[in-house]
Amino acid sequence: MPRCILSPLDLTVEELDELMDTAMDIMKDPEKYSHTMDGKVLATLFFEPSTRTRLSFEAAMLRLGGKTMGFHSADSSSATKGETVADTIRVMSQFADICAMRHPKEGAALVAAEKSDIPIINAGDGGHQHPTQTLTDLMTIKALKGHFDNLTVGMCGDLKFGRTVHSLIRALVRYENVKFIFISPKELMLPGYIRDDLLIRNNVEFREVTKLEDVLSELDLLYMTRVQRERFFNEEDYVRLKDFYILDRKKMELAGKDMLVLHPLPRVNEIATEIDDDPRAAYFKQVRYGMFIRMALILKLLDVKVK
Repeated sequence: MPRCILSPLDLTVEELDELMDTAMDIMKDPEKYSHTMDGKVLATLFFEPSTRTRLSFEAAMLRLGGKTMGFHSADSSSATKGETVADTIRVMSQFADICAMRHPKEGAALVAAEKSDIPIINAGDGGHQHPTQTLTDLMTIKALKGHFDNLTVGMCGDLKFGRTVHSLIRALVRYENVKFIFISPKELMLPGYIRDDLLIRNNVEFREVTKLEDVLSELDLLYMTRVQRERFFNEEDYVRLKDFYILDRKKMELAGKDMLVLHPLPRVNEIATEIDDDPRAAYFKQVRYGMFIRMALILKLLDVKVK
């Protein structure tokens, strides 16, 4: 069975460090890597719409010299005819060398991995895992902070449904003395299984608050998230909570001069455009780092080493 990446925890801390080193090297000398995937094909199977993640994977493969194929929504695939994920993957395994897959159902990536003859990268499965976004987040922190230890990390917004939040917490707890401050309305608080089974069980220091202004001065890193309409059962709850937190210039004045602002994107209005030019705003740099870390991951899963 080929190696697949379904969760950030599928990679050891040592492997994460190795990936980030490779990504940094690609950034320094892209030409050295520009033909490493000649003759290889990446399948992007997106049963759920995406812009950044799908195009980031495609850009990564193209910059490595490979080619891409796939679909961008379930409507443009044989899923509309009732084809199962397992059968779709069996077919794609005949065409491609590696696959990035997004699906709205939790566990779909695991099903794909069990039936695939090629490496599968989970590009998001429901509210569950989104490992390459976590790699992107880690890469951004490493590039701009230089380390993961001894950071105070604020996570703000939709902490209940946000798969990027859950994945990043799981990754960061493996480093020394990382503290968390969770900022959300009570309806969107962190799920109990993350709070109890991961944080409390591992003696990770954290606290939960509702006001962003109260904690900005304490943070080394602020991870903003949008309130996702697609995760709500009714429109009324979404409308009531979607503007609960808006990070603007006035709030940024309360933050330290070295605090980084990250966001998995897309944003709606939770980060005001007036802070886009603030040197602490890292979310567009984050997109670029995401492409390089995906390039490194493709190389690793296809066991291509560059000297």
